[in-house]
Amino acid sequence: MRTKGISYDTGFVRNGSYSRTRFDPKEVERELRIIRDDLHCNAVRIMGGDPDRIERAAGSAADLGLEVWFSPYPLELAAEEMLALFADCAERAERLRRRGAEVVFVAGAELSLMNPGFLPGDSTEERVALLGRPELVREHVGAVSGRVNEFLGKAVATVREHFGGRVTYAAVPLERVDWAPFDLVSLDLYRSAEIADRFADGVRDLTAQGKPVAITEFGSAGYRGAGDRGALGLDIVEYAPEGPVRLNGNYERDEAGQADYLRELLEAFDAGGIDATFVFTFALHDHVHRPDGDPRDDLDLASYGIVKVYEDRRPGSVYPDLPWDPKQAFTTLADYHHNH
Repeated sequence: MRTKGISYDTGFVRNGSYSRTRFDPKEVERELRIIRDDLHCNAVRIMGGDPDRIERAAGSAADLGLEVWFSPYPLELAAEEMLALFADCAERAERLRRRGAEVVFVAGAELSLMNPGFLPGDSTEERVALLGRPELVREHVGAVSGRVNEFLGKAVATVREHFGGRVTYAAVPLERVDWAPFDLVSLDLYRSAEIADRFADGVRDLTAQGKPVAITEFGSAGYRGAGDRGALGLDIVEYAPEGPVRLNGNYERDEAGQADYLRELLEAFDAGGIDATFVFTFALHDHVHRPDGDPRDDLDLASYGIVKVYEDRRPGSVYPDLPWDPKQAFTTLADYHHNH
């Protein structure tokens, strides 16, 4: 792989509420330095809903010599709101590119699931639930693909008015994206138990299209059996309007399983000729690690983060200046990047 990356969450914004409440620029720069020096990444996908935060983190990443994938992530926005967000972020990404940084613009992600107007359902949760009903997915896939591609045509045109670098989109397979307007093919791709036997062949098929292929999301939550659920690992979390509350049952921590899943997918992507990979994710700040008390309160078990974030900014033991500790997946990813 040419590009060895990870996604970095600056805060997902839904209905004005931020998933990451604290955003300290010095802390962000420190974490990006760790991503470069300790995880041996040469790229980072800067994700979030706040253009100011994305721009600040992207600038720090560029100063560290990392390739930046500038990735605004709309949640529950109407089409015109998404286009306005992309235009704003494209201008910011272009300023960064003109400073000499290597910047790829990611024009949204999983739009049909995360925003209204493409799939049936009044919320992300309702739309994602459709993924568990393949017969309904088959029924809607043609219409969804048409709506997504119509919108992406407008999105690419909007971005290119302001941004002169490479442009892509983080798709889910059901969207059947027309990649002609884009410079790179990008997919969020998880191996669940249902597709495990076809996964390697599917990866090789992606690279047969002739354009460089990026996997913009892949990873696993950290409880036993999470890898078999693929992208649906967060389904064990009970949510309130303000965010995650507790797990819906008792689950066994399985950091080794999360680490093995990451390594196995990295091997499959290398073998399949994938150009760029971005592990999901460095940290999920609202899925905190609560090692004491009721196991259902330990939201980190459902987190795709390769670090476990402590509540109340408790210092970590490995990086005492930061409120988190690495999981086994952190070491696995560092070793894989170092040796490949």
